[in-house]
Order: sequence, then structure tokens, then C-alpha cells
Amino acid sequence: MAKTKSKYTVDDIPVKSITNGVIMLDNGQKVTGLKIMPRNIFILDPSSQAAIITNLRDVYNLIDYEFWIIVADRPVDINLYLSQLQLHYNAVQDTVIKKMILEDINKANMFMNNNVVDTEYFLLFKEKNDEVIGKRLRNLINAFANAGLATHQVTNDDLRMVLDNFLNGGRTSTFGTVM
Repeated sequence: MAKTKSKYTVDDIPVKSITNGVIMLDNGQKVTGLKIMPRNIFILDPSSQAAIITNLRDVYNLIDYEFWIIVADRPVDINLYLSQLQLHYNAVQDTVIKKMILEDINKANMFMNNNVVDTEYFLLFKEKNDEVIGKRLRNLINAFANAGLATHQVTNDDLRMVLDNFLNGGRTSTFGTVM
């Protein structure tokens, strides 16, 4: 029996669901991993930089399964911050403080107008067995902590953002949303 070709791209993507920080694929595989908090090592002394790089090399050499390092840009939304600045500006009487707040408002507007993004880092892997997934996550979190980097398991929002970056050019999908 011939399989009919769908006219929708979404039908070609094997994602069944995203639950508890895991992408469930149609074939039973699960994709999950860690979000790695960025750290500017270039402000550290050279020996500290070298130690972190050596420790990171050791982390990656411990991994004996397929994994992906993903760097994704997430738009920065500072509308709440701008609203708070505006409220503070309206409440202050001192002209010097008003001027300082206005400078912050102008700088924030400049960021918003230039599409500022926050760069996020992920290490993802796929596996069927939940016990293996838990063990890998614990081992990775400890290994990255020993290398001086903070991590945590990816969230549903993180995974949706990664998929949106790859499938929708960074735009958030709103499938099924009623306006």
C-alpha cells in the first residue's frame, strides 16, 4: 500500500509530544538534555581559563553516546523592565534621578529596536530507557559542575524554542491558537 504524501511540513516531523523536559518521538525515542549556563571565561586569569577548558574536554570525552551541542538565540523581552522603569520615572520628583531613568529607558528602547537576543547553549541526546536518561542527566550535571559550569535539565519551553529556531526561523509557532 502506497503512503500518501502530506502537504503539511509538520506531518514530516516525528515529534509526538513535549512533556517533562523530553521530546517524545513517534518511534519511541526520547530527546532530552541539559541547558548549559554561559560563563565568560575570558575575564578569568589564564590558569583558570586553561583549567576550565581542560575540564570541559574531560566532560566531552566521558560521553560515549551520540549527542548534539545546540546554540540557539532567544529574543530578549524587556517590556516588563521598561514598564517598571516608566512607572519609576513617573513617581520620582528629583530631576537628576529622572534623567538617569530616562537614559536607561532610551538604552532599553535601543536594545528592543535592534532585536537583541540571548544566546543559549544546550547538550541534547536521545534514548528510549528512562533509567538511562536519568543516569546520563545526573552524570552530565555533575561533570559540568566539576568543570565550573552550571546546568539543568531542559524545560518544555527550552525544547519548544530549540524546535522553533530550527523549524520556524526563530518565530514562535502558534498552531491551534484561537485569537
